[in-house]
Amino acid sequence: MKKSLLLIALAFSTITAFADEKIAVVDLQQIVSNSSQVKALKQEHNKKVSDLDKILVNARGEIANETDQAKILMLEDKYMKEFASKKEALERDYNTRLSSIEKNIKSEITRKAQKDGYDYVFAKSVVLFGGKDITGELLNNIK
Repeated sequence: MKKSLLLIALAFSTITAFADEKIAVVDLQQIVSNSSQVKALKQEHNKKVSDLDKILVNARGEIANETDQAKILMLEDKYMKEFASKKEALERDYNTRLSSIEKNIKSEITRKAQKDGYDYVFAKSVVLFGGKDITGELLNNIK
């Protein structure tokens, strides 16, 4: 009984703490999925992954045509290293560029929050009720 009263008091104090605050929510998934920068990055990434697949196809063809076991092992090693190196560079570049886009999105959210006087901006996915949804307004500003 004491625990439930304590939880009710805690919930009430949390609710009243935000009563005078201006709160907004943002659907981050929608923002990211509608970002032209993210779409372009994914499209470019998929093309580069396709180019990586061509390395494997070429490697298989060259290895299949070789009869000397020593040369086959050498070719397998060569292509595995080349593939691993290019894949790692591709993933590193993708993650770096995606982080930059995310930083720009967060900056735009911060700018909007400050401009409109919001005290807090929460991800819509973690808010059950309340807050003004500013996703639509941000979609116009985020490329």
